[in-house]
Parts: sequence; structure tokens; C-alpha cells
Amino acid sequence: MKAVRYYTKKDIRVEDVPAPSGPLGDDMVLIEPLVCGICGTDLHEYIAGPIVTPATPHVYSGAILPQILGHEFSARVLEVGRNVTHVKPGSRVSIQPLISPRDDYYGRRGLFHLSEKMACVGLSWDWGGMGERAVVNGYNVFPVPDSVSDVQAAMIEPAAVALYGVDRGGVTSGSSVLVSGMGPIGALVLLATKAAGATTIFVSELNPNRRALAQRLVPEAIVFDPRETDAEKLFRDKTEEGVGVDVALECVGAEASLNLCARAVRRQGTVVQVGLHVKPAAIDAMLWALKDITVEATWCYPVQIWPRIAEMIGAGIFPVEKIVTAEIAPEDVVEKGFEALLDPAASHMKILVNMKS
Repeated sequence: MKAVRYYTKKDIRVEDVPAPSGPLGDDMVLIEPLVCGICGTDLHEYIAGPIVTPATPHVYSGAILPQILGHEFSARVLEVGRNVTHVKPGSRVSIQPLISPRDDYYGRRGLFHLSEKMACVGLSWDWGGMGERAVVNGYNVFPVPDSVSDVQAAMIEPAAVALYGVDRGGVTSGSSVLVSGMGPIGALVLLATKAAGATTIFVSELNPNRRALAQRLVPEAIVFDPRETDAEKLFRDKTEEGVGVDVALECVGAEASLNLCARAVRRQGTVVQVGLHVKPAAIDAMLWALKDITVEATWCYPVQIWPRIAEMIGAGIFPVEKIVTAEIAPEDVVEKGFEALLDPAASHMKILVNMKS
């Protein structure tokens, strides 16, 4: 079968590899990937890896490089193990890619995303969404209704990261919010804050193309470049009594962005760290204390969030497909996918690989 495989930094190959064969495990599902997103994690592996892809056998899954990429994807079920009852051959599904023990400390508490042994389809598992076939656990497979397209089903995974951050911030009807950073996750956070009922929404972003996208996604949002705007004056002018926002969501993973969020929130406001930092950040801890703020940090998402997002998408209140800027063939994944996303002059947001093209 055709598959996109990661070997090491700047080395991704489209190859013919053996398809899954042999008897299917009782709790396993054989799937045909349909549409798969290129994630920021994939980009980090490409430019600086291996980071999370396993150079030595993974402690839980046993996977090792080269790795079939792809953990944000939709699929069609081809075969199910005898213990799998929630899907059947032909079912359209979205893949929840996290793989972890059901019986360790976190698994017994339903906190599967926090297991220290966690693996991930497309990063540390034998199969991934950029192959023509894959085998996953039954618990990785969520059926989607007809109201959710294949593209939308592929977008549930990054949408889960975004919605979890919004949940942790307590964004609700009437909230005032800052979204700092308009990468793919920031754009989905923006849509999720709107879906949650936020009524005053600020967006901070350096890239003019991404500022324009933010304005298209939520026309009433107050979008600004923090290098050219007195952000604190803006928050004073546009929030009740000038106190600042209820919630600020940091979606960059940058020190300046985190500190902007701390300045943006009102007293007893909440800062949510959604973006992943690659180095320690210097913060003004005294400001945090003076303002009596709450800082929430998120890792992945609770896996139980999948059906909720599918319902939000199907109802039309979470239009995740609006951040997709291109669909490409697997053969073009390096040039038109990874390299295109790394081009600072480009305007791409989310690129999907259509495995049926």
C-alpha cells in the first residue's frame, strides 16, 4: 500500500509498504483513511525531529521509525474485531488517535490523555492516517453522523485541542476573550469561543494573512497586531469599566504572547496555556498575584470530547472546515504540504492530504 513515512529531520518519503495482514485482534478495527491533516507536531518532527516519533521502540506500542504519519484523520471501517460493536464495515469515522493503558493510574480514572505511556496513531504507532490502510483500537474509532463531512471529521482532532482550552477557561455566554495567535489551533480556538457564546472577542496576531482570516471567521472580532497597537489601552477601551477580559487563551507557545495574556485578563481572570512552549518563559509572577488570576495549562484533550464536537459541527455552530486552505495528494505532501506550511510568505492555515486522490 501507499504510505507517507517519516524517517528523520527533513526526510519524509512516499513509499509502497506492506498493508496490514493476518487475523484482526478482537478489539481492533481495520480502516481505510480518507482525509488527513498535517499538524504542527508533524511540522516540528520534519524540521527538528525525531522528537516524539520513536527512534527506539515505544515503551507501550513498540513502534519504531520509520513512522507512517497522520493523526488528524477521517476513515471508513473495513473490518472489525469480534468485540467491537459500535461500528461496522462501511461506517464513516473520525479517529481519536491517543493510545494508552486502560488500567494504569490515569486510565482507571478516565484520564487517558495523561498516561505516561501514551502513544499516538501516526506518531508512535505502527500505522497512521497517511497510509491507505491502518489498524487501530476500537476505542480510537468514533462514528460520525451524515451531517459531518469527511473533511470535518478529520478536523475533530485539532478541534478537540481548541475546545478543551476553551472549556478549561470557562468561556461561556457573554464572556470577553482574547485569543493570542492565529495558527490552526488559534483559529479553531476563535471558532470555539464564538460557539461557546463569547460576545467580546479580541485576536492578537502578527501575520497579516492570518489577521485577515480571523476577521473572516468572526467578523465582529477585534483583530490587532500587538507590535502596532497599545493592547492594554485597547482592552481598557473595549471591556466593561476597562477591567480587561474574562479569559485569555495563549495559542502561540511564546513568552511575549503569554505575558500579553496575563496583562489582558481582569482581576480573577483566567489565562489558558494552549500553545506548546519549546523553551522556558520568563513571566511576571507578581502581576499574576496582584491580579489574583488563574492559569490553566492543557495537554491534548479528554478523549470523551469527540461526540460533542461532532454534534457541534453537525449543528453548524463549529465550522472547522473554514480553516482548511488546501487539499493535496499524498505524492505532493513534502512540496505542497510541509514546505508550503513552512513558507513565511504563504497564506496557508491547514493543509489536508486526500488519501483517495
